[in-house]
Amino acid sequence: MTHRQPGPANAAASTPADRPRHRPGYLAAAGVFAAGMAGTTLPTPLYGLYREQLGFSELTVTVVFASYAVGVILTLLLVGNHSDRAGRRPVLLAALLFAAASAGCFLLADGLPLLYAGRVLSGFSAGLLSGAGTVTVLELADPAHRSRAGFAATAANMGGLGCGPLLSGFLAEYAPAPLTLPFLVHLGLLAAAVIVVLLLPETVPDPRPRARPVPQGLYVPPEVRPVFAPAAVAAFAGFSLLGLFTAVAPSFLAETLGERNLAVCGTVVFAVFLASTAGQALTPRIPATAGPNPALPLGCLVLVAGVLMVGGSLWARSLPLLIIGGMCGGLGQGLAFRAGLTAVSGAAPAAHRAATVSSFFVVAYTGISVPVIGVGALAVTLGLVRAGLIFTGCVALIAIATVVWLVRRRPGRAPEATG
Repeated sequence: MTHRQPGPANAAASTPADRPRHRPGYLAAAGVFAAGMAGTTLPTPLYGLYREQLGFSELTVTVVFASYAVGVILTLLLVGNHSDRAGRRPVLLAALLFAAASAGCFLLADGLPLLYAGRVLSGFSAGLLSGAGTVTVLELADPAHRSRAGFAATAANMGGLGCGPLLSGFLAEYAPAPLTLPFLVHLGLLAAAVIVVLLLPETVPDPRPRARPVPQGLYVPPEVRPVFAPAAVAAFAGFSLLGLFTAVAPSFLAETLGERNLAVCGTVVFAVFLASTAGQALTPRIPATAGPNPALPLGCLVLVAGVLMVGGSLWARSLPLLIIGGMCGGLGQGLAFRAGLTAVSGAAPAAHRAATVSSFFVVAYTGISVPVIGVGALAVTLGLVRAGLIFTGCVALIAIATVVWLVRRRPGRAPEATG
């Protein structure tokens, strides 16, 4: 998910001439970003193994997963703009430290408390990385490469999220110690990322590493609300689909489709995030019209098609349809998400951009957690198939309602936002 660092100092970066050319650039920063984000989805194919080892229900799996979103939301609200004052490098190092602590919790996990702790710490890491990591990639790029850097940040974010389950799925299926080796490998990647961060130039003029965080809270200016509302609802729906795949995909594959290969599970989740990355990359290429960016309603419609196919795959017990539906839904999520974020950040006045963008992400991460817990609760009484069908139906209705909302307000729309 490509977005601006919540904070007013986005543009206050050093010029390329001020930075030594021999030091790592935006591609190295993108690698750090991806390595950190991979840890947030690393446990996805492993939840079934934890269920067998610790003996908990599908509802517990979804609650463990959703605790990650709690960490992200708290971080966005409390320190989402902290790197504007403290500097990018200290915040990136803190994010990698939280990621390492999360991996340590999973390595030592012998019960639910450490699993919850690992997920919350992972959320802290993602909350810091999603802002500071994105802005660092953009700020380290020369003006001529700014567009490439934007795509690099998108690919690092969603690509990292997709590579986490791909890595752990293959290691868990084909290597020894399935609940240990993935996290040891990730710790190695984090160690390499720390070295890269120490070599990166600082892009914040006069950073204050010891500065105290200033919580920004939730705020959406009245003039932004007509743009914010449909964009945030679309983000909620899209992130709900991502949450479904990252939280309960192993259970759907194993119990509903009879596919217990963890490498296949990791590949399916990877495909969804890869499609989201493609959707975000395509968003700027969609021809503009006289109204708001058409990528937002188009993304919602593609998302609807994807979730309906996901629901159909559960009803028909079809793995190919699940993969196609997941990729279609991921593509729609990527289109709608980047279009909505661009509109919101562009419409927000500079003085309130930090709080506005953070509020947008709070809605999005609520979507990745609350509906998934609902799926887990319904699965306990109705089974995974019925729970999944109810979930996909609700997400489709939300996305359709967003399209209707956009079409109905079109004659009286707010001025188009750019950014």
